[in-house]
Amino acid sequence: MKQLPLKIFSVITSIFMLFVLILGAVVTKTGSGEGCGDDWPFCNGEIIPSNPSIETIIEYSHRLTSSTVGLLIIILVIWAWRAMPNNKEARFFASAALFFVVLQGLLGAAAVVWSQSASILALHFGFSLLCFASVFLLTLLVFEKDSYLEEVTIRSRNLRKHIYGIAIYTYVVVYTGALVRHTKTSLACKTVPHCGNDTFFWTSKYSLIHMGHRFAAIFLFFWVLYVLVKVLKDKNELKVVKFSFTLAFIFILAQAISGMLVVVTLLNLAIALLHAVFISLFFGIIAYLCILVRRANKKENKI
Repeated sequence: MKQLPLKIFSVITSIFMLFVLILGAVVTKTGSGEGCGDDWPFCNGEIIPSNPSIETIIEYSHRLTSSTVGLLIIILVIWAWRAMPNNKEARFFASAALFFVVLQGLLGAAAVVWSQSASILALHFGFSLLCFASVFLLTLLVFEKDSYLEEVTIRSRNLRKHIYGIAIYTYVVVYTGALVRHTKTSLACKTVPHCGNDTFFWTSKYSLIHMGHRFAAIFLFFWVLYVLVKVLKDKNELKVVKFSFTLAFIFILAQAISGMLVVVTLLNLAIALLHAVFISLFFGIIAYLCILVRRANKKENKI
């Protein structure tokens, strides 16, 4: 199998990057952001913290894992550039992965050293997600090399518009979700589907943030469902596209269910982390579909 070592390494890097997202969510959910005080890159003035509290262990683990992933991404980027020198898509996402891992690292450091507002902290998860998507797409491109998948595109022009729209809107939904976490409004509405007292409307700024995310996520779910039905009915669309969109729908469905369970279980940590994982995987699949859209548009422009 060609490029087997690179394929294995890219998969490992993608898994570790997803793990960083999970650990970041753990830090936020457990309130461990100040576990190392306002020191960076040290932890409470030490390279390795002595007699650490649970919050310190969580924050230090997140920093250590993030640093490790940063090194893995640098190695992957150099390796991919050398292995696929003529693949513009691979070089672009390798560069994007490197850019976003540095950016999210700097934002994380800034959040420790200087106090940041919840709206700024929410961007940290958004950039981490873009980093994960870049690494994930680079991994898929490594597997595409020397296979027929390099020729796969999306035939329907209408579907292409939907995919671009879903990708952009998903990032907005992700931001609203991160804002819910950082403003600690996950339980501002403790019932599903309404926000207590049998009302779907907000009564405070906290319930506004919470219900705003709910409405945004509900719209995304039904948008994806609508497009999925159209894709499955389209006899001209390729099986790879249908499979990819079906997988995307499974992830958004799991994300929606886990989101409701977060409220019902009063913020169960494991379910909250799965909630973040599902939206990350969904975004990764949609990002791949965006590549197929770009290929289709590029192919048509050459004709």
